[in-house]
Amino acid sequence: MGGRGAGKTRAGAEWVRSMVEGNGPLDNGRAKRVALVGETIDQVREVMVFGDSGVLACSPPDRMPKWEAGRKRLIWPNGAVAQVFSAHDPEALRGPQFDAAWVDELAKWKKAQATWDMLQFGLRLGKDPQVCVTTTPRNIGLLKELLAQESTVVTHATTEANRANLADSFLKEVRARYAGTRLGRQELDGVLLDDVEGAMWTTSMLEKMRCKKAPDLDRIVVAVDPPVTGHAGSDECGIVVAGVTMKGPVSDWRAYVLDDVTVRAKSPAGWARVAVTAMETWGADRLVAEVNQGGDMVAEVVRQVDPLVPYKAVRAARAKSARAEPVAALYEQGRVRHVGQFGELEDQMCRMSLRGYQGSGSPDRLDALVWALHELVIEPSARWRRPRMRSL
Repeated sequence: MGGRGAGKTRAGAEWVRSMVEGNGPLDNGRAKRVALVGETIDQVREVMVFGDSGVLACSPPDRMPKWEAGRKRLIWPNGAVAQVFSAHDPEALRGPQFDAAWVDELAKWKKAQATWDMLQFGLRLGKDPQVCVTTTPRNIGLLKELLAQESTVVTHATTEANRANLADSFLKEVRARYAGTRLGRQELDGVLLDDVEGAMWTTSMLEKMRCKKAPDLDRIVVAVDPPVTGHAGSDECGIVVAGVTMKGPVSDWRAYVLDDVTVRAKSPAGWARVAVTAMETWGADRLVAEVNQGGDMVAEVVRQVDPLVPYKAVRAARAKSARAEPVAALYEQGRVRHVGQFGELEDQMCRMSLRGYQGSGSPDRLDALVWALHELVIEPSARWRRPRMRSL
């Protein structure tokens, strides 16, 4: 698995070379029949075979395979043959047999499961048939199943790892635009992001909610979700800064997520200092903190750092998913924007469903976000009443 431009095609092409030239791990010496499978025939030919990092570009003159266009195959001087197949036509794999296969960009195939199944039935030659899969990860069931199998060996590369072979302008542009985003983690870092089934937020939704700068805001709050304990091994303390424009009725208000300064502090005073500093930095009007676990102690810790900080205690009476649901609705309505990149916060958001949080640990960042938007938009909406029309 790897990011865009990480060298996946070169890795796959070199793997094929090693297999057919007898330098691979097959028990029977070398692969004699290879399947080259991509999303379309054109992509296999132009990327996997003739591409800048394809099989032909990687082969030395004395071991250069010959391309037979009519039969869509490569033939090596030692007699090895590689046939080309498209994931759009899984049935084409019914009948041929192989001792090796290179599969490219599996995660974007529309018929991934059917094509993979047909390929497995054909991998029946030699003592140890093998497949090399090169792909940018996407959240599809087949890829997750493959990663979970004991027989799967995983290697990983980021786009940055291949910077010597990439244009500086390309790297600069994609870093500036996608660094820290969920899309960037997938497409540049090659990380498999797990958008859970029925998630309240998705990667595509959050990408649409992003902006570079917030307008003049009428109100800003810092929301805190304190950890249950206060030592080095405690959970993170979720601390999120958000603001709102309050022009017109509440239904026209727009919220902006400004910062995520979540911290794992060694003591309660540690996270309190971070929260108060965030208030000073952003000129926030109020600090909102959940007190289910800490009670009055939360206020005392904050007051020790700044006795005059405007403070509001909030107490959770419903489950996390129930509290998050109206906030997710604000995103669906296009009423929230993220000013910048908040990768770890957005990871937690995309793991929250109506059934609860589907990730490990506690969604501290998400909890803080939910409290911030409840304070800025949800509660004012509940209090607001449309003015009565005066009868004539």
